[in-house]
Amino acid sequence: MMRHSTHPAPVQQSLPKRSAAAPGGLVASIAKSRETTLFVVLILLIVGTGIAKPQFLNLQNLRDVLLNVSIIGLLTAGMTVVILMRHIDLSVGSTVGISAYAVGSLYVAFPHMPVLAALAAGLVIGLVAGGINALLVAVGRVPSLVATLSTLYIFRGADYAWVHGGQINATSLPDAYSRLATGTLFGIPTLALIAAVVLAGLSVYLKQFRGGREHYAIGSNPEAARLAGVNVERRVMSGFLLSGAIAGFAGALWLARFGTVDASTAQGIELQVVAAAVVGSVAITGGVGTILGATLGALVLGVISIALVVLHVSPFWEQAIQGALIVAAIAADTLLARSVAKRMMRRRDHG
Repeated sequence: MMRHSTHPAPVQQSLPKRSAAAPGGLVASIAKSRETTLFVVLILLIVGTGIAKPQFLNLQNLRDVLLNVSIIGLLTAGMTVVILMRHIDLSVGSTVGISAYAVGSLYVAFPHMPVLAALAAGLVIGLVAGGINALLVAVGRVPSLVATLSTLYIFRGADYAWVHGGQINATSLPDAYSRLATGTLFGIPTLALIAAVVLAGLSVYLKQFRGGREHYAIGSNPEAARLAGVNVERRVMSGFLLSGAIAGFAGALWLARFGTVDASTAQGIELQVVAAAVVGSVAITGGVGTILGATLGALVLGVISIALVVLHVSPFWEQAIQGALIVAAIAADTLLARSVAKRMMRRRDHG
């Protein structure tokens, strides 16, 4: 009896090591290589544009890139959480617009409102918008593409009806609020630091917390995640709530950044956000992607935008370049997925 009891233990210990190390190491190396590639592309873009136009490498352009990417980066991070679960949120632009105008209207009515209260108001408005999307997708079982495309128009229509041709000007905002965009700390724009803190916190959530890991599990295989005890509906709802809250918060920061907002604020920005996420190695099929990669994707597109202006290239090329980068990123993801599948089949056959 003692002999028979000693043999199963080593087998049970060796199997998990073999099964966990191979796919985990492969996926990690792929993700790392994609982010490294993006970083190299970013450096090449900066150096190449700097060689062509030396005036590109100045502090003002760097500041503009950081300020513009701060808001896009926040929205891309929220979109990443949703895309990880095989969903999409096309309503983020409309949520930014209505949140920015709402916070501006609050300042018109209450000029001495604290800055933190204004940011909290934007976040709450975003939560409401995200809650509507969450109910439609998780409870109503409406495909996220259809649901959020509908709310994109609903929120924008409500914004137009509310604004009724008016606008909020920078003169209505207190100096303390405007300093969110104009102020600096150690030479870095305050807005960029705020965005960095949010992005770092979200990255830690996805990597270290069970709720964050469940987003990946749902995107990899929803049915397997359900069988493993994951409450898929609740996690999908939390993802859309998080995306909406970030969009509302970004709307409040948009007001501080640009000062003047109207009913068309942030119109069409959802396409830039999706492009940044996909270019940043977030797989549109779900289950793969990081906040760091999404942020690098936003940085690449932000640098391209500024570079085109410096090089006096027509702004219409920006959309063409974004479209080409999306196609290239999806093609790369498809090739990587096929390569991984072939390797796994070969290991299974040899095993």
